[in-house]
Amino acid sequence: MTHIALSNELRRIVEIRHHDPFSVLGKHRRGHEDIVRAHLRGAASVSIVESANEMQRLSDSDLFEWRGPPGTVPQHYRLEWIDNLGVRYLHYDAYCFAAQISDDDLHNLRGGRCVDAFRFLGANPRTVDGVDGVLFATWAPNAERVSVVGDFNRWDGSRLPMRNRGDSGVWELFVPGLPFGTLYKFEILSRSGLTVKTDPYGREFEFRPATASKVVATGLYQWGDHEWMRQRGESDWLHAPLSIYEVHLGSWRRHDDGGFMSYRELAPAVVGYVNDMGFTHIELVPVTEHPLDMSWGYQTTGYFAPTSRFGSPDDFRYFVDYCHRHGVGVILDWVPAHFPRDAHGLVNYDGTALYEHADPRQGEHRDWGTLIFNYGRNEVRSFLISSAVFWLEEFHLDGLRVDAVASMLYLDYSRRPHEWVPNIYGGRENLEAIEFLRTLNEITHARFSGTLMIAEESTAWPQVTRPTWLGGLGFSMKWNMGWMHDTLEYMSMDAIFRHYHHDELTFGLLYAFHENFVLPFSHDEVVHGKGSMINKMPGDRWQQFANLRLLYVYMFTYPGKKLLFMGSEFGHNSEWNCDHSLEWQLLDDPLHQGLQGLVRDLNRLYRHTTSIHRYDFSDEGFDWIDCHDAPQSVLSYLRKDEHGFVLVVLNCTPVPRHGYRLGVPGAGAYLETLNSDSSYYGGSNCGNSGVIRAEEMSWMGHPYSVSITLPPLAALVLSPAAESGLATS
Repeated sequence: MTHIALSNELRRIVEIRHHDPFSVLGKHRRGHEDIVRAHLRGAASVSIVESANEMQRLSDSDLFEWRGPPGTVPQHYRLEWIDNLGVRYLHYDAYCFAAQISDDDLHNLRGGRCVDAFRFLGANPRTVDGVDGVLFATWAPNAERVSVVGDFNRWDGSRLPMRNRGDSGVWELFVPGLPFGTLYKFEILSRSGLTVKTDPYGREFEFRPATASKVVATGLYQWGDHEWMRQRGESDWLHAPLSIYEVHLGSWRRHDDGGFMSYRELAPAVVGYVNDMGFTHIELVPVTEHPLDMSWGYQTTGYFAPTSRFGSPDDFRYFVDYCHRHGVGVILDWVPAHFPRDAHGLVNYDGTALYEHADPRQGEHRDWGTLIFNYGRNEVRSFLISSAVFWLEEFHLDGLRVDAVASMLYLDYSRRPHEWVPNIYGGRENLEAIEFLRTLNEITHARFSGTLMIAEESTAWPQVTRPTWLGGLGFSMKWNMGWMHDTLEYMSMDAIFRHYHHDELTFGLLYAFHENFVLPFSHDEVVHGKGSMINKMPGDRWQQFANLRLLYVYMFTYPGKKLLFMGSEFGHNSEWNCDHSLEWQLLDDPLHQGLQGLVRDLNRLYRHTTSIHRYDFSDEGFDWIDCHDAPQSVLSYLRKDEHGFVLVVLNCTPVPRHGYRLGVPGAGAYLETLNSDSSYYGGSNCGNSGVIRAEEMSWMGHPYSVSITLPPLAALVLSPAAESGLATS
């Protein structure tokens, strides 16, 4: 032992509070000699393998030092040491490797322009000068010291304090020899004390309630969806059918013992069902890692990690790959609006409000008990944009549905007066969030051709789905929350009152083409006491099913893309419960089976009839036949394109109407393409025997008309027969 009083700098190493351990540890040239230092808590002896030199303990510390002629110890050297229990260790010294993150990457991170920060932040396996290891890095500008801790160093923050990269706020350390699957966290010392945090850029996590991140191999999965990706890049999604099945993987179906199915088990089960039902895409309720099942994934702690509830990241890649290879697109719910307060997560990450605002008037969502991202901080924008890019790039996702956009746009969202801070112009618009959203959409559209960015936005904010160069936010589509609310309000009324509220079905056409809309009956409508879709419907059991069948025909023939939450397609009886499987046994009941059959047929009608989907976003594809028949609660309209048309008639009362005259554009026969009152769907089989012939009698502004029977609480879709010469697709 060398009995030398430790300098202040050496003592800061021993006390694990040195902000720049590389200035002391590792190999350094001092005058005409080299000095090698290592700090190994619990070490009894330490040697440098390549030079067979034993290092000397300094004072009564765990700091060891060797001094000798230059060139004796190579640039990269291994340490062999024995701890006080006699256990032997052999590894490269982490402090003999140069900094790995480029100045350009740090510059882009600080400028908010970094779109792939996950390539150097987090835990990235790499080979440095022929040595395999893991580059750990994290952004913590207000930390006094950051260490990487894990199962490889007994979670001891003294073992591997990290290199500070100056005013970038980034800390990094290349640790040689760590295998895939290694558990790790970051131990952060700040003025607020000592905390241990999960990696914000972690790519895999332990199964809840454990919270450590895992080192993950990258680039090993062999994708088989090349043809899908090629076709997606050439697709014209504006004019293509889009019917989305919203899925919560944890409760779509479970094992008999209540355990989760894995991504690999779910892939063939979900895809087989979705293909049979005719949906084009699935939308996943967030599978980003989250600690609490009851948050459904909307309180995210892992912005770069699929939840370990269902398997590994490569298992999730398999799920997406399987979907693509079988013709199903995958959209992910993504949550850049807020994050939870879990102590191991982003909250006060470096002892300060780093990812969030310090002022609770800007930084708290009191409704949800969560924290709002600080979009004005460049590194936070880089974090979120990199997360979006990561999911689209690494997992081949076909789009992101951006959650809670309204809460991002307005500084006074769900706040009373004096509980919010105006922008620099005194307004309520969140200017930083607006700029973030525009940048997000510009980057993702430019980098990932054919992908969709969908906004859950419930206000009248203008131009949500218009290009940023026109002043819009740049989203591909937005949820039509107004249509959803008005429609469910109307359909939940007893039919006797509906004629007073006829405008709730007609008003939406005044704004239907102002944006690119998705018509959503989502998970939000079947939770928190709102009842299941079937239980929203009035009347006895038969009428409830008839009403729901009527509603679904209206949805699938109304302008806009479609979204339906799992279970709603067969009339799930109870509200959605994330802890249990759907009630698949209901399909033994003919009424539930009939409803499912209708949704299956509606998907096929929507997908294969271009006049119903080609102009979902344009008034070129829609004409009223009669929107004024409030006394009888009947609506009729055309869906059309340049190749033809179909007629849709809705009877929103339980009264059959015989001899109902309807104006039509052309002569000839019309086929009853779909009747929601068919006995096949559980209806009464009231209808028109399949074919109706037009008469040369002008009606409702059309030169011809038909006299038809309207079934009770039902919808008809009529198409010109081939003999008429008026095509339907």
